[in-house]
Amino acid sequence: MIDQLSWKVGGQQGEGIDSTGEIFAIALNRLGYYLYGYRHFSSRIKGGHTSNKIRVSTKQRTAISDTLDILVAFDQETIDVNSPELRQGGVIVADSKFNPKAPEGMDVRMYAVPFTEIAEQLGTSLMKNMVAIGASIALLGLPLESFTEVVTELFGKKGQKVVDKNMEAISRGAEYVKNEAGVLNDFELQPADGKKRMYLIGNDAIAMGAIAGGCRFMSAYPITPSSEIMEYLIKKLPDLGGAVIQTEDEIAAITMAIGANYAGVRTITASSGPGLSLKTEAIGLAGETETPIVIVNTQRGGPSTGMPTKTEQSDVNAMIYSTHGEIPKVVIAPSTVEEAFYDTAEAFNIAEEFQVPVILITDLQLSLGKQTVEPIDLSKVEIRRGKLLPGNEVPKPEGEMFKRYEVTEDGISPRVIPGQKNGIHHMTGVEHNEMGRPTEDPIIRVKQMDKRLNKLNNLKFPNPVVSDAKYDDAEVLIVGMGSTRGTIEEARERFEAEGIKTNQAHVRLIYPFPAEEMKPLMEKAKKVIVVEHNATGQLTDQIKLRVGMADKVSSVLKYDGNPFLPSEVYNRVKELL
Repeated sequence: MIDQLSWKVGGQQGEGIDSTGEIFAIALNRLGYYLYGYRHFSSRIKGGHTSNKIRVSTKQRTAISDTLDILVAFDQETIDVNSPELRQGGVIVADSKFNPKAPEGMDVRMYAVPFTEIAEQLGTSLMKNMVAIGASIALLGLPLESFTEVVTELFGKKGQKVVDKNMEAISRGAEYVKNEAGVLNDFELQPADGKKRMYLIGNDAIAMGAIAGGCRFMSAYPITPSSEIMEYLIKKLPDLGGAVIQTEDEIAAITMAIGANYAGVRTITASSGPGLSLKTEAIGLAGETETPIVIVNTQRGGPSTGMPTKTEQSDVNAMIYSTHGEIPKVVIAPSTVEEAFYDTAEAFNIAEEFQVPVILITDLQLSLGKQTVEPIDLSKVEIRRGKLLPGNEVPKPEGEMFKRYEVTEDGISPRVIPGQKNGIHHMTGVEHNEMGRPTEDPIIRVKQMDKRLNKLNNLKFPNPVVSDAKYDDAEVLIVGMGSTRGTIEEARERFEAEGIKTNQAHVRLIYPFPAEEMKPLMEKAKKVIVVEHNATGQLTDQIKLRVGMADKVSSVLKYDGNPFLPSEVYNRVKELL
């Protein structure tokens, strides 16, 4: 019996590839297995090769596996493109309709199964994906009953007849493979623990975290790979007294979000690189007016339109530096789906406590990759609104207006919302005095700039660097951010097996950079190697700039749109040792 397995289904977009992988994964998740899935898809609505690779394990894994055990193919292109991933003795299960050809010179087993023919016998070729699921079940020796609940949930609204037809398609696919292949003991999975866990993409976790953090409004413009955040909140916020508005463009989205936050409503907006470029001027407005706002950037391949459906981590510099002038901002980079939930909730607290823009930066692999998550603990979520004054009336100001931008010792001014008696003040994007009145007085200018720029001195972000630094004399410290965390962890397992001492640091607070936390970790290692998805080493540059020790820092970079595999990180780091 094996403790993990990698399964992939592929075909043309629009053929039900996503639903095939989804049904397969949900059923296994409910049996108690840990899952990690990643979809390869094209930037088009229909057509073009797509695949969904799912890793099934008896323990938590947050990386794509190096190899592939089972490939389910709906066309020859799927075999041609993906067969190099198959391990020796791996299996291809292909639709016999296209007369599949096995890859030459490879030790793999191929079974041609009449997916389409069986589905058509049951009334529609659309059910060929269910036949493919049945074939997969047979290879793994799983009980058909474990899929009944999932199929009922998905198709129950269409009536019991539809449910029965789909289950029959699964049954026939399983029966066909059992007759053709018999029992393949090398694919029999060890029993799972049976515990119930969530199975989420990062974008859904962000949306859930926003709700838990008190968000009740979202203004956004759809863009891959962030749109699922808006789609989730469209379904949920109205039931909570909130709303989502799809704006006409990205500029309207962020300015509307600034207005809503100014009015006291916790508001979020989300986009990707091209959208963040359009939001840049308004982020400066939020910084100048000290209006809290949470912005999500799900990074994808750039520049310009770039590669909308491929992963990258090339917006780090843009998120830190792109706003003209100088404002305080916070850039947070969760590294797991679970962190995406809690970090989003915390982002609202930081935004209001420090009255700054907070950018939550993810990447496509984290935002759209689906993984098993332990049940959310809502007791860990709290609402902190900082210096927002409560009640309908605030103390009467000594002067003519409320000092909304009062110079204080901690750099954070008292905040009111429209309608609070005695809270009247000016709000403008030009430089201003404590009451918000425009001014070019150089003394006031310096005081207001210093106040804004110093307010983050007291920022305490939980776990700005997640580290595993058990060695005081490590050969190498491997550093990453975002979705590479699990991949680095697995690469380190290989180094450990060889007796090579490695430590790991995963940066979760990109700005202000946690130099004090990174410095002792770097001092413990002979070399520091930064693994990141961009061409110029943007995180590497931040480490050299903020911490130093540039002579021991180098990079492992990847920017072809595909996620790192554990073997890639292992091999490329080893080359640098």
